[in-house]
Amino acid sequence: MDVLPDLGAYRRFVVAFSGGKDSLASLLALLEHGISPDRIELHHHEVDGQGATLMDWPCTPAYVDALARHFGIALYRSWRIGGFARELDRDCTATAPIAFETPDGLRVAGGAGPPGTRGLFPQISADLRVRWCSPALKIDVLAAAIRNQSRFVEGKTLVVTGERAAESPGRARYATFEPHRTWSRRRHVDHWRPVHGWGEQRVWDIIASARIRLHPAYRLGWRRLSCRCCIFGTPDQWATLRLIFPQAFERVARREAASSRTIHRACSVNELADRGRPYPAASAHPDDRAQADDPVWQLPITLDPWSLPAGAFGEAAGPT
Repeated sequence: MDVLPDLGAYRRFVVAFSGGKDSLASLLALLEHGISPDRIELHHHEVDGQGATLMDWPCTPAYVDALARHFGIALYRSWRIGGFARELDRDCTATAPIAFETPDGLRVAGGAGPPGTRGLFPQISADLRVRWCSPALKIDVLAAAIRNQSRFVEGKTLVVTGERAAESPGRARYATFEPHRTWSRRRHVDHWRPVHGWGEQRVWDIIASARIRLHPAYRLGWRRLSCRCCIFGTPDQWATLRLIFPQAFERVARREAASSRTIHRACSVNELADRGRPYPAASAHPDDRAQADDPVWQLPITLDPWSLPAGAFGEAAGPT
């Protein structure tokens, strides 16, 4: 059953916006409920920390920006300084500070914690201490941006995220509505997952009604939008990556070889790719293939006629 908070009680709506289908559906749901775009903020976390691409899709920041401009909604970017690569290489040093955009400019917070060492890629696990990319590069980044801006003390804030129960048993246990992790007696911040009870078809239906062009990953065959080199990548995804983005694939393979530690506990990305078959769609959409690797958005942000992407209802690959 859908849970609908009293949306009129909130001064602002903060959408954690990856550019994937579920965060897009969450934004569209807010708009369908009559929330004015000037009360909504999109917050996008840049996994590679605005540095050289290692894990993420190069086009994602530009795609998110194109969507924000299309809807006339404010976009704020945030990132762990140095991104994934710096956190992976951390050796007896503190986790890097967090940079985040605000209405008044760029701010930096954190970075004064105890020294620690990584060296090991995040592992496939529901335990966020093991799957450290999610908290270190996304969850904690948004929390820092909210906690370190006095404007969030003024009026109520609703954080909106796109987890769906159908994605995994772990996500099925999430509450649809609850206090956000940044809630305090001074700062009223709630957390709503508007698409938590939705099936995938309903997600595609609301996107189709808006005629929004999906992130290129979906047209190339991916069912979910996460990092291009996501730790949850399937053999078919690694095979596709090796075929159409060989440089991105090799960057990860070289890091694995240099550290003798792999993303997958049991095998390297080369071994995973050897087990898979590239998605046929990856070779069938040259425009999306080129756009996926381009940090400048080149394509129209709407699609008419709209059609389901090749990745719709495809193989599952994501958090448990």
